[in-house]
Parts: sequence; C-alpha cells; structure tokens
Amino acid sequence: MVKTTKRFYKHKLLLDENFPIRKHFPFLNRRFDLKHVGVDLNLEGLSDPEVYALARKENRLVVTRNIKDFRELALTSNDTGVIGISPNLIFEQIDKKLTALLNKSTKKSLFGKLTTITEET
Repeated sequence: MVKTTKRFYKHKLLLDENFPIRKHFPFLNRRFDLKHVGVDLNLEGLSDPEVYALARKENRLVVTRNIKDFRELALTSNDTGVIGISPNLIFEQIDKKLTALLNKSTKKSLFGKLTTITEET
C-alpha cells in the first residue's frame, strides 16, 4: 500500500482593515502569503464589497472580524472565500487556530464560502 501525503499549499490571505496588522500573527506570517489591506496595500477605506473584489482579483481569502457584512459576499464567487474570526479571540489564539485551519485545507477548499473561527473551533 502506497501512502500519499497531502501537499502543502501556501494560502494567500487578505486581512480586512478591521484586523490587526500581520506582525501580530508570526505563524501565519511565516507560513502563508499574508497582506493587510490598509498597511501593506495602502488601500484604507475600501468598502466591504471592494475588499471582497480585491481578494477575488488576487485569489486571496478575506480574513475579517466583520462576519455579518461579509456573509452574503462569501457565497458570490469561487475565486475567493471569507474566514470570519470571533471578536473574542486574542491574537495568539487567532494565529494558532487560523494556521491549523489553513494547514489542513486544500487550495480551493475554503473558496466560495464563509468559514468561521470561534473559541470552540
């Protein structure tokens, strides 16, 4: 029996403006392609649909605490997805939980939907 190992995929993430800058997430920052919409891309003040369109154009997953406003957008394209983060999580928890999720996710498994990370996840 031949054992196959899942190949690592370096996900591309777009941190929404309501999210802290990427230096607060050392595991994510080392392992994945992480950009902050305001700090790294200098695009402060984009509306949620504009953030989603940017992520779609760049095949990035949106990471946001603004789950409510991105819920409907998340289902409109298979070229991106949304990862909603509970506002109750501290930076270290987000870094670990999001890294764990991405490590076990395939290239497109998070696209076309809203995935949430909470205290229980």
